[in-house]
This record gives sequence, structure tokens and C-alpha cells, in this order.
Amino acid sequence: MAEEVVLLDFHPSMFGMRVRIALAEKGVKYVHKEENLRNKSPLLLQSNPIHKKIPVLIHNGKPICESLNIVQYIDEFWTDKAPLLPSDPYQRAEARFWADFIDKKVDEAGKGIWASKVDQHEMAKKELKESLKKLEEVLGDKPYFGGDKFGFLDVALIPFHQWFFSYETVGSFKLDCPKLTAWAKRCVERESVSKSLASEKYIYEFVLGHRKVSELD
Repeated sequence: MAEEVVLLDFHPSMFGMRVRIALAEKGVKYVHKEENLRNKSPLLLQSNPIHKKIPVLIHNGKPICESLNIVQYIDEFWTDKAPLLPSDPYQRAEARFWADFIDKKVDEAGKGIWASKVDQHEMAKKELKESLKKLEEVLGDKPYFGGDKFGFLDVALIPFHQWFFSYETVGSFKLDCPKLTAWAKRCVERESVSKSLASEKYIYEFVLGHRKVSELD
């Protein structure tokens, strides 16, 4: 029986990018359905009635929600290639901890810049810089967060790197994270990553549109 895989997505979303990368790493074919977040489809509202957010992966009619949860599901279901989470229980726990850190710290600080009024930017910029510095410490001198192989934590963070340009431009500042910059270049050399990421320009145009509609400037 053929697997039926559908992804409800929004192209500039860092969370949607995570799922696209994971599916590409596994070589999973799927139907991509782009959502209009200002006019959400009945399928999205039915598939994620609690949060009403993308991404949602629908696998053989069953919806899976929340990007990190989806990536883990993909890794556990399609086990024949490209393992994303480490096999060691402690390393798996560490990877999940830092992925959660990205969602709680990096994403929130980023929103404090791109989706907030200018007078709220300073604190968010400080928090973002501190969070990225901490992640550079976690990365250390390793090629990828898990060591020599691209994995779960790389999938969790690399979409955010595409948003750095928007953070810097809207916030009128520069991020100084050379280790993450070098790491990102390695990640983007992977076809699964390069084909799954939204461009910096596309993301910035989305951000400008959001700020205009929301009267943030």
C-alpha cells in the first residue's frame, strides 16, 4: 500500500522548512499544500483544531502537528535512511532540549524584532544575541550539532538562519556568530536543505508585508 503524505505548509515559515528538510532527507514523496494564514483552509482547521497552525503532516489520513514533533515522527517512521536523532538516549534528550531552546528563545526573540514595534526591539536583540552565542557554544568545533552527521538539531535551527537577514534589517543591527555562519554554509551544501529553504528575500518581503498590515512601523 502506497503511503499517502500531505504537508500543510506556509513557504516562509521556519517551522514548515523543518518538515520539508526532514522529508527531503528521508526521500519521502508528498503532496504540498500551501496555506493562506489569513484565510485558513477547512483541512487545516480540521487537522489542527487545537492550535490551528501549520505545519501539519497528514500521513495516511492521520494528522501530526507541531514541527519538532513532526520531524521526530518522520525520523521514527521512515527508518531506512538518514537517521536524524541520535541512537544514544542521552544524546537524544540533549538534542530535544536544545531544539526546545530554539523555539523558546530564538523564535521568541526573533518575533520581538520582526513582529513587534521598534520601541520593543532592544530587549529582543539582546536576547537573540545571547541565545545564538549559547548555541555556538553547543556547536563548538563540530561540523554539525550532533557531530560529523547532519541531524535533528541542525534541522531545527537551519531555517532560522534564513531569517537572520530580516532580523538584522528590521532591527538595524548585525549578528556576530561566525561559527553558526560556517555551520549554515555546510548545511546549505546539502540538497535536502537548499531545496527546502525559503530565500532570504522571500522571507523579508513577507516580513515587510506583515509589518505594513499590522501597522508596526
